[in-house]
Amino acid sequence: MDATLLPKSWNIDRILEDLDQHSFAIIDDAYSPEYQQQLLLECSQNLDQFREAAIQNGVVSNIRSDHILWIHENLSTAHQHTQTLLALAEQFNQAFYLGIREVEAHFASYQAGSFYALHRDNPQQKNDRVISAVYYLHPEWQTDWGGQLRLQDKHGAWQIIEPRPNRIAIFQSDLLHEVLPATQQRLSITAWLRSGNQLW
Repeated sequence: MDATLLPKSWNIDRILEDLDQHSFAIIDDAYSPEYQQQLLLECSQNLDQFREAAIQNGVVSNIRSDHILWIHENLSTAHQHTQTLLALAEQFNQAFYLGIREVEAHFASYQAGSFYALHRDNPQQKNDRVISAVYYLHPEWQTDWGGQLRLQDKHGAWQIIEPRPNRIAIFQSDLLHEVLPATQQRLSITAWLRSGNQLW
């Protein structure tokens, strides 16, 4: 994957260093305002297709209360985001030998009061998720609205990541984390960079 697909504003060296040292990294002002608006529009236009994420294979879970829509090529604007993440994954592969081969992603809508309780995206390395990446879509956010990503870094310290618009939070998929309840609708794209082998 061609590294030129990555936005020029992304500080790849800083991302790699933060991921290596702390197991997570933040990209602020990730995309141009025009592309940011296109993503939000595509998400908003498809909200009626979102489904309750807590129901999987007919089983209801009480760990989460968001609604999701899986991203595929027909959602062309969001698919472009997954291709950008795949180009970023190539940088991770070169630096950390992760063997990432694909990206899976979905839009996520958290209504007021919605949450995602403490969990790991790759519990006991039972799936191929290596790196998780959350892109915040909502047009504005205030700290007192809640909705933060709370995660435990590889040193055992708890980090609070504000869901600022146009921010991407990247972290190891095996880290313990949760999404705190918010008082406003919170929109995002959650993605997982996947490998056939977990090599971190």
